Amino acid sequence: MNASDRTPADLLRSALAADPARPLVTFYDDATGERVELSVATFANWVSKTANLLQGDLGAEPGDRLALLLPAHWQSAVWLLACASVGVVADVGGDPAKADLVVSGPDTLEAASACRGERVALALRPLGGRFPQPPAGFADYAVEVPSQGDRFAPYAPVDPDAPALSVGGVELTAAELVARARADADALGLSAGSRLLSGRTYDTWDGLSAGLFAPLAAGASVVLCRHLGELGADGLAKRTESERVTHTAA
Repeated sequence: MNASDRTPADLLRSALAADPARPLVTFYDDATGERVELSVATFANWVSKTANLLQGDLGAEPGDRLALLLPAHWQSAVWLLACASVGVVADVGGDPAKADLVVSGPDTLEAASACRGERVALALRPLGGRFPQPPAGFADYAVEVPSQGDRFAPYAPVDPDAPALSVGGVELTAAELVARARADADALGLSAGSRLLSGRTYDTWDGLSAGLFAPLAAGASVVLCRHLGELGADGLAKRTESERVTHTAA
């Protein structure tokens, strides 16, 4: 990746320029049997659409705080990069009552209702499906995002030295996030073409780094596994082989 990259959005742009067709995020949910693979180009398209939704329809501005109440999931990764693209602080597991807007999965809607700003809900169904019945007081992400533009340009440049991410009591600027992701990639031995299997949750920096940011910083890809404990040793061995996994962060 480029040494001049100072924000997560920079890292994604560099990945897109280097090899848009390669896999970036391969997601498994071992409770449902779901598998989704997103190339760099497909992932970046989801990020652009989500950033346009965030900046345009939801009116989010740089410095706003978004309470992100989502598990380790490919759509969570999209929202993290969309927030970084707009300059919104992604407060992972943050208090909705103290946030400017909230993004919630189906299991945290009651808590998310405490947010007085815009509220978005994700059904987290296979293939990004919508809710059978939209939750009251929430915009259904799967309904709102498809019509958004495929290209995104922020109204204001993202400041690398402004807060970008809050997780587990740690707050990082965009530049600090990129620096930590690069350091973690080095510690994990990741390089361009590596395939990191992560079964970590997204509620800690270690989980976010292994499950997205470190592979992105290294030009690698991630096999992100939710409910990995339900797979079993034989299933894990088969996945490691079939997905050409080179590194593991279980």
